[in-house]
Amino acid sequence: MAFMEKPPAGKVLLDDTVPLTAAIEASQSLQSHTEYIIRVQRGISVENSWQIVRRYSDFDLLNNSLQIAGLSLPLPPKKLIGNMDREFIAERQKGLQNYLNVITTNHILSNCELVKKFLDPNNYSANYTEIALQQVSMFFRSEPKWEVVEPLKDIGWRIRKKYFLMKIKNQPKERLVLSWADLGPDKYLSDKDFQCLIKLLPSCLHPYIYRVTFATANESSALLIRMFNDKGTLKDLIYKAKPKDPFLKKYCNPKKIQGLELQQIKTYGRQILEVLKFLHDKGFPYGHLHASNVMLDGDTCRLLDLENSLLGLPSFYRSYFSQFRKINTLESVDVHCFGHLLYEMTYGRPPDSVPVDSFPPAPSMAVVAVLESTLSCEACKNGMPTVSRLLQMPLFSDVLLTTSEKPQFKIPTKLKEALRIAKECIEKRLIEEQKQIYQHRRLTRAQSHHGSEEERKKRKILARKKSKRSAVENSEEHSAKYSNSNNSGSGASSPLTSPSSPTPPSTAGQVYN
Repeated sequence: MAFMEKPPAGKVLLDDTVPLTAAIEASQSLQSHTEYIIRVQRGISVENSWQIVRRYSDFDLLNNSLQIAGLSLPLPPKKLIGNMDREFIAERQKGLQNYLNVITTNHILSNCELVKKFLDPNNYSANYTEIALQQVSMFFRSEPKWEVVEPLKDIGWRIRKKYFLMKIKNQPKERLVLSWADLGPDKYLSDKDFQCLIKLLPSCLHPYIYRVTFATANESSALLIRMFNDKGTLKDLIYKAKPKDPFLKKYCNPKKIQGLELQQIKTYGRQILEVLKFLHDKGFPYGHLHASNVMLDGDTCRLLDLENSLLGLPSFYRSYFSQFRKINTLESVDVHCFGHLLYEMTYGRPPDSVPVDSFPPAPSMAVVAVLESTLSCEACKNGMPTVSRLLQMPLFSDVLLTTSEKPQFKIPTKLKEALRIAKECIEKRLIEEQKQIYQHRRLTRAQSHHGSEEERKKRKILARKKSKRSAVENSEEHSAKYSNSNNSGSGASSPLTSPSSPTPPSTAGQVYN
């Protein structure tokens, strides 16, 4: 196999799902333009930050590229005259900061390549499509029966995963999809075990798993081929989107927000839970459930991208569940992600934030019961139910599945043990990240509380009281010393006396006469 004969060593350690934040620290006016100095930070660590310098024209170029998303982004308007005035620059800086806040807090925009390149050019300078084309071309040298029809540009959200529409030369009417991806930060399998497991995927047969036609891998990446489905994914159905369109165009700003029918929600939900239970029972980690990873085949849902966990790729919803310390196994991650998926099926859009305090009216209270068990404050604080528990809930317990296909996925014992160890390593990294976020949140709350107006007033009052008390104590101490010095005889101190004590020596009496 000539596929990537001389691959780069190892995996990509950078987790692309860790949020970037950006704060404009200063501006500097040059001869004909103004530059804005921006501090960008990855995650919660102040040490993991850097400075970039951007002009307004850079913001404008980014904004034009993001127009494909169909969103109305708050970029301050251009100004040709007076754009070097100090007041105008200060006002524009506020507007640009607001713009940065909007794009870094939008879940889809913040993960897209355009925004990553703008904020972190050092880590995202590569042409990932060109790299993928080179590696796929190497593959075709030894597999001449396949032929690329066209690149499917930006149909997915991952920066380091690319797709190509394919055909088999002697079957020109059939269309297939090739996906190519680098290894990610959660790849803990040995190279040998990893390649064996990837090549096992075409043997996986399940009524609710989308079949892999071909799979191969090496020390740094993997390549898989599946049949192309022109009906698209479950997310395409919800958003009324065309499968070949770019991810930003399809899902950022849907023209019509409408959930699915109750029976569809029940059936699709039951099918997805059945395949999750199957994978959990097999000890096969998933952790990548979302609506774009569910292919629709008529009235049947089929799960996609089982290879993601083997590749060590971070989850689409990682920035959500990394906030909750009770969601610390891949099984609980799958259940939480199922909550996101159910919400999207029900309401036609993702939740505004998680946890969800209250749910809009749903087609059935049985839907809300499942959503509460996976997305509510209580659920996120106390932990997720099991997949088996969800299957027993009224929303899914009465759904009849008519498939007769018998699931098959034989994993050798040695590889099962390798999967178990890799799964523990993935969970360990998640737990460590959650711990750091929790400690950072506690520290931030404490600092915020300490710096609040109410706390400052309390501290001032306490300081005044302490100052008064100290003054009184000093005064009393001074009086006592003064009294003792005047009550002393021949250099010896006299004890304090009660009213019934004998009259002090005559020396003392002379003082008061």
